[in-house]
Amino acid sequence: FLKESLMNILLTNDDGYKASGINQLFKTLCTEHKVFLIAPRENCSGMSAAISLRKEIKVEEISDNIFSVSGSPADCSYLGLLSVIPEPIDMIVSGINLGANLGEDIFYSGTVGAAIAGRRLNYVPVAFSVAAYNPKNLTYIAEQSLIITNQVSKLPSDQNLLVNVNFPDLPSSKIKGVRITSLGKRGVPDTPDLIRREDSAKFYSFGPSGALLPDQVGTDIQAIEQSYISISILDYNLSANEVRWDLYREVFNCE
Repeated sequence: FLKESLMNILLTNDDGYKASGINQLFKTLCTEHKVFLIAPRENCSGMSAAISLRKEIKVEEISDNIFSVSGSPADCSYLGLLSVIPEPIDMIVSGINLGANLGEDIFYSGTVGAAIAGRRLNYVPVAFSVAAYNPKNLTYIAEQSLIITNQVSKLPSDQNLLVNVNFPDLPSSKIKGVRITSLGKRGVPDTPDLIRREDSAKFYSFGPSGALLPDQVGTDIQAIEQSYISISILDYNLSANEVRWDLYREVFNCE
């Protein structure tokens, strides 16, 4: 008989509902939890937490508990939480993204952006990524993602936190362990590539983020380079620390 589900999980991503990463994770999470997969119809990488404000969004039920959405990754999360999925959701899990989300990548990552919507739920949301676009070790990575998802559910309830996990694309025998990491800092992003000109218009394409700045220790990027799984705890309390409020009042001449 089926094992009793521990959590109702909303599983999403930014690569699209057909991507290998989310489908492998769906299969693995379903061994212990009730999982609803709701993800973009097309690849939506780099959309951060954007929503399709006042635009028509098509939601299609592909099969039992699997839905495609014509909008952004964040649309998927909010539609799942507020409309499409009839049962209450305990946790949002995003990924497994094909390609790492390291350092300042999190500011535009659709994988992380989709998970942000889960910060008010019973359990802290978690985003998973692998440092490869055609990973060879998805089965192992999905198994570890299940373990980490269960571990995340034991964190104290905190509506400001999000867990960002990155895997090197290595078999278990070559993984050295798990590290809690800070976000690596990068230099200036690469100059956008000018693809072509057409009359008075120019067409550009963005390339990779800037290179890792030197002399950084304990970062997510360093962990991946050294064959560790990286776990970064992100705090989305966006207000500045109250300890410095007196300084801010003085600068702005206000109460």
